[in-house]
Amino acid sequence: VQLQASGGDTVQTGGSLRLSCTASGKIWDMNVLGWYRQAPGNQRELVAVFSRGGSTRYNYSVKGRFTISRDNDANTVHLEMNNMMPEDTAVYYCTSSFRPIATIESNPPEYWGQGTLVTVSS
Repeated sequence: VQLQASGGDTVQTGGSLRLSCTASGKIWDMNVLGWYRQAPGNQRELVAVFSRGGSTRYNYSVKGRFTISRDNDANTVHLEMNNMMPEDTAVYYCTSSFRPIATIESNPPEYWGQGTLVTVSS
């Protein structure tokens, strides 16, 4: 499985940014596609993920500000980030899993992309 992410940039507080990720390779049984992030000095954390069946999971800190969507072909996912705050600054990783979405928070996804840097300036 290969994951190609794009969209990382620097924005001001209150601004918006859109990340996209496309999966390729042996993905016909892939279930979950989404995003984790890691800020300097912090552990990696789930941001938002989307299952093939349409279920989503969000980090409580981004609910109401971030929206994850998935294209009809199910191989591309987008993360619309609005009202961004400095604490959103992190490297964002596109991730994928063949497991049920309910397992993702306790067991991180199997596949990770290269990461894209998002910086929110105050």
